[in-house]
Amino acid sequence: MKIKCIIIDDEPLAIEVIKRHLDEFQNIDLLATFNTPIAALQTIETNEIDVIFLDINMPKMSGLEFLRTLTNKPHIVITTAYREFAVESFDLDVLDYLVKPIPFGRFLKAINKIQARINLEKEKQFDIVIKEEPFIFLKVDKKMMKIKLNDILYIESLKDYIKVFTIAENYLVHKSMTSISEELPSDNFLRIHRSFTIAINKISSVEGNSIEINKKRIPIGRNYLVQAKQKIFNSTDFID
Repeated sequence: MKIKCIIIDDEPLAIEVIKRHLDEFQNIDLLATFNTPIAALQTIETNEIDVIFLDINMPKMSGLEFLRTLTNKPHIVITTAYREFAVESFDLDVLDYLVKPIPFGRFLKAINKIQARINLEKEKQFDIVIKEEPFIFLKVDKKMMKIKLNDILYIESLKDYIKVFTIAENYLVHKSMTSISEELPSDNFLRIHRSFTIAINKISSVEGNSIEINKKRIPIGRNYLVQAKQKIFNSTDFID
């Protein structure tokens, strides 16, 4: 994905220098250039801008005054002939501060900083997606229902159907027990009977050849007994 940027500067020569620098980077898309901050407002409001290369000393409104008006501001790289605004600029959370004339080496450093910041933001967004609770989709009455795995208590086989018991409600699904068992993560879901698959972390007690989940007593089938108790207790010490 390309980095989208704009330039705001009232000096045509300064814009040309930045444009020539940007031409060296295939992953950067320069959407537009503007000679006043006000002229750039509509583009900023209607487009997803990643970076603004922003001059400070401009007529009617300075770059820093404009920066203070932005609510959801993109990353800002100040481009100016004045060094004395650096502290004030960084107080406004600018990403970098480039002093004109801008040599390519220094510009490259700014681009690397931009790329690193954007990569970090994408990683954080990815982490949020990854941390979403695991789920499966089940077809219930012609509708695909999103069921969180952590909500499932146990599943009962009813001939050509299964009944999925969850914390909130129950779902009748036209599906085989074998099929649903293959879709569930084996670290927490365990088939303990020809007619039952259970969520191990929802077991409240084990007594003899049965377990209890949500006050429901569920039998452990004879053919499943040894493997089920090994998995439940993670040990052979509890097997009769």
